[in-house]
Amino acid sequence: MNTKELLKKVRKIEIKTRKLSDHIFGGEYHSTFKGRGMTFSEVRQYQIGDDIRTIDWNVTARYNEPFIKVFEEERELTMMLVIDISGSEFYGTSSTFKNEYLTEIAATLAFSANQNNDKVGLILFTDQIELYIPPKKSRSHILRIIRELIEFKPVNKKTDINVPLQFLSNILKNRAIVFLMSDFISDDYSNSLRIISSKHDITGIRVYDKSEITIPNLGLVPLMDNEENKMKLVYTGSKKVRKNYEKYYQNRIQLFEENFKKAGAGIIDCSTEDSYQKKLLRYFKNR
Repeated sequence: MNTKELLKKVRKIEIKTRKLSDHIFGGEYHSTFKGRGMTFSEVRQYQIGDDIRTIDWNVTARYNEPFIKVFEEERELTMMLVIDISGSEFYGTSSTFKNEYLTEIAATLAFSANQNNDKVGLILFTDQIELYIPPKKSRSHILRIIRELIEFKPVNKKTDINVPLQFLSNILKNRAIVFLMSDFISDDYSNSLRIISSKHDITGIRVYDKSEITIPNLGLVPLMDNEENKMKLVYTGSKKVRKNYEKYYQNRIQLFEENFKKAGAGIIDCSTEDSYQKKLLRYFKNR
């Protein structure tokens, strides 16, 4: 992809996702993720409908008319987008490949945070940290994140969710909002998740292609094992092979759900055929 094509794609994603964040998710995001507290802003005259509990009695007595204290939310939170870019993520038969789908979700969340004056950072991982962009605020910063999501090529193709969780524990000093996006076909990461979720607000977004759930009966077929980066011959006509695969897949999904629930973390489940807009909106409203 040349520079012109890249910029065109970044702009297309910005237009789509920024509109969503401005008109739908910005307010929902603000309501869902509260700031660190309230700070005093000013004193003003009482107006009908104001909460009488905020009346400043000293000023009221001095001027012989009611005045109230006005407080503002101490906002500036930090959002970390933590995204699995291992081989298993770049799989898809639907019109929207998983990496493109992930990019749109990440961009929508990033613009929602930016609209609320929150910082946004990015971690791309496989079984190592492939890229880390420290949290900042600004439109240009969000566009850089989108650009990296589109064109970044990982060095490794295996995956280990423990890696970004442990990395987060080391770099985050204050409580942060963390969105961890993966298909979660990974080894056990329950302990790392439990530790990080005790200090931060964690949501796991499982993104998958429905064609991954089962293997069709196509006889002997060569399949690419992206995480080992080699072709393997698999006899899909074998009921045992198909059953074992389905069992393995379902066990991983069950592990994902159990790990996040035990850690008190949130879950969003997204097929690439689903509307991620509806999924995010429902999640924000139900929190």
